[in-house]
Amino acid sequence: MDGFQTPKPKRPKLDYPHGDVRPELGETIQVAPGIEWVSMPLPFSLKFINLWLIDDGDSWTIVDTGLPLPETRSAWKSLIEARITRDKPLKRVMVTHMHPDHVGCAGWLCHKYGADLWMSRLEYITCRMLVSDTGREAPKAGVDFFCRAGWNDAQIDNYKERFGGFGRGVSQMPDAFHRLADGDTFEMAGEAWEVITGNGHSPEHACLYCPSLNLLISGDQLLPRISSNVSVHPTEPDADPLLDWMTSCEKLLERLPEDVLVLPAHNEPFRGAHARLRHLIDGHETGLSRLKGRMQKGPLTVMDTFTSLFGRAIQPDEVGMATGEAIAHLNCMVHRGEVVSIVGDDGVSRYQLT
Repeated sequence: MDGFQTPKPKRPKLDYPHGDVRPELGETIQVAPGIEWVSMPLPFSLKFINLWLIDDGDSWTIVDTGLPLPETRSAWKSLIEARITRDKPLKRVMVTHMHPDHVGCAGWLCHKYGADLWMSRLEYITCRMLVSDTGREAPKAGVDFFCRAGWNDAQIDNYKERFGGFGRGVSQMPDAFHRLADGDTFEMAGEAWEVITGNGHSPEHACLYCPSLNLLISGDQLLPRISSNVSVHPTEPDADPLLDWMTSCEKLLERLPEDVLVLPAHNEPFRGAHARLRHLIDGHETGLSRLKGRMQKGPLTVMDTFTSLFGRAIQPDEVGMATGEAIAHLNCMVHRGEVVSIVGDDGVSRYQLT
């Protein structure tokens, strides 16, 4: 559920203490005392997701879970059942956010091993809401949203066919959860941890920070090589998630030390958080500047922005994600008072400089 390699300022040099090594399926690499790195496969371009198995002394905790694929469930069974005992059970499944590659196996793990689900409130509620769309017809609000973006009939038909697919990537969610909120503290791996929430990529993404280990489990909120997708969705067409995202990056700059070891959901563990966060902010500001430059030549539809934002042609299976991210940039400019949106007689929105 992550974004594109958009044209950005030069990427900073980061330190990767493990190089490009990653654990094999069903194996782990220890990255800190009591913290094991797990890697599970994904059936799309990112290929893998990083998950974390944590020794709490008298129990085990999992942070993020992977998609409910047969090979993922089999690998979890192998990893967990070699470790858990009656006196040392799987106690918690913690989920950074509600995207299926993170929450997909959470319900299955909780139900099978009697573990509690820990998650932020907005992520849990949003996940339950999206799962409930499975089996429904695509709503008119969604069709209208993508028509205003300039989608053609084939793209609209594809949206209708795929609507409700979220629930097929998520095992049955527990009916109760333990809430994670910004500033909460808890004990894990024998150390004190703090919750730092972020917004923009998802509603209330929870990062987990351990000052004594100088370590951050960042989920998708801070990745070293790709920028997380920041999108507007049909459920809130006037939202400004890009402002939320950049504000969250500033928040992490304030609350994290520069040399923190970041355990991201994708790519490899790294150091250099401050440089990477500034690079992410600057990259989006560069994208906004490019759009303003294009608009000096005339109004743009959402589809007209792709080349300026992403620097390449967008493949058919990427159009939905690209549309959401493009509208996020355009809405940010609207909220800043730099751009207005006018719906033409053809029902398509066009954006022009104020």
